[in-house]
Amino acid sequence: MTNLIQELQKVGQSVWYDNIARRLLATGEMQRLIDLGVTGVTSNPSIFEKAVSGGDDYDEDLRALSASGLDAAAIYEKLILRDISEAADILRPVYDRTGGADGYVSLEPRPALAYDTEGTIAEIRHFHHALGERPNVMFKVPGTPAGIPAVEALIGEGININITLMFSVSHYEAVSEAYFSGLEHLLAAGGDLGKIASVASFFVSRVDTVVDKHLQELIEGGRSELGGLLGKAGIANAKLAYRRFEEAVRGDRFRALKEKGARVQKVLWASTSTKNPAYSDIMYVEGLIGPDTINTMPTETLNAFLDHGSVRPSLKSELDEAERTSAALGEAGIDLGRVTEDLQVEGVRLFGESLDKLIAGIKEKQRLLAA
Repeated sequence: MTNLIQELQKVGQSVWYDNIARRLLATGEMQRLIDLGVTGVTSNPSIFEKAVSGGDDYDEDLRALSASGLDAAAIYEKLILRDISEAADILRPVYDRTGGADGYVSLEPRPALAYDTEGTIAEIRHFHHALGERPNVMFKVPGTPAGIPAVEALIGEGININITLMFSVSHYEAVSEAYFSGLEHLLAAGGDLGKIASVASFFVSRVDTVVDKHLQELIEGGRSELGGLLGKAGIANAKLAYRRFEEAVRGDRFRALKEKGARVQKVLWASTSTKNPAYSDIMYVEGLIGPDTINTMPTETLNAFLDHGSVRPSLKSELDEAERTSAALGEAGIDLGRVTEDLQVEGVRLFGESLDKLIAGIKEKQRLLAA
């Protein structure tokens, strides 16, 4: 009997786990999830901050690394590289079984580099080498104006890239262009297109959080007719981006690359936990099901979906409604383009704060362990 994760696979969607921690790797919990059908792992500075600061799982490493004279930033790098390498090795059978279509773990460089093209490229080259050039590691690059040329350059070098912090159709268009251009550079250099993989991570629930706030203000000001738009912007925005994805992969440019072995750059739905308790806790799973996609779920969302979810192809349905929602928001005075640009900036800031908090936490643990 198949479970719901396996049912998603039948319609072309993979489930990745939006979490990583030493305990998951050491206790066999990660392998249990893989046995259920989870085929990848994503991480970010917020996830690592919770993992390292949330218990004593890293204390032994912290003692040893502190004794070697490393500072907190260098210790952070050692800790994350160990977790990423172990997760990649656990996932390697999935990568091999799927011929490289799945089985990836993602690592993010320092958020401070989000507006530094050359710094991003240099750090990812460093991580790529430090991890032994494992074929099933992806490196995250934000879809910022400085991140886009870094994506093109790194894809052109044959390095797997997960483009993150995408919030709008225009973000997707820039990322898609960078992926195609990178593949063309790789092909011109004699590289094997079949050995490169990339995903485009599109954030969903955060859009509703901001748009709903604006809507509530308008509703309280007398625009009660806007109540029907609450909780609709995130999925509508994602569906319109997916439609653009389908147009891109059906185009002549990608068709020529595919004939040379290129893989589709799958769309990954990120930020899929429901922030508003008034909404379904699996709305960003059930509403975003379709081929050539990945949904990366945190623990609570994954458990909720396994408990009471259902599977039906939903991404290609009600596109007219998605267009009407987008148009209605504009008519109400809510500039979705401005909202999504602000969300990208805010995402970089929040990840940066998480990394700062983690470095401070490592310093405090060093002090306590020394005492």
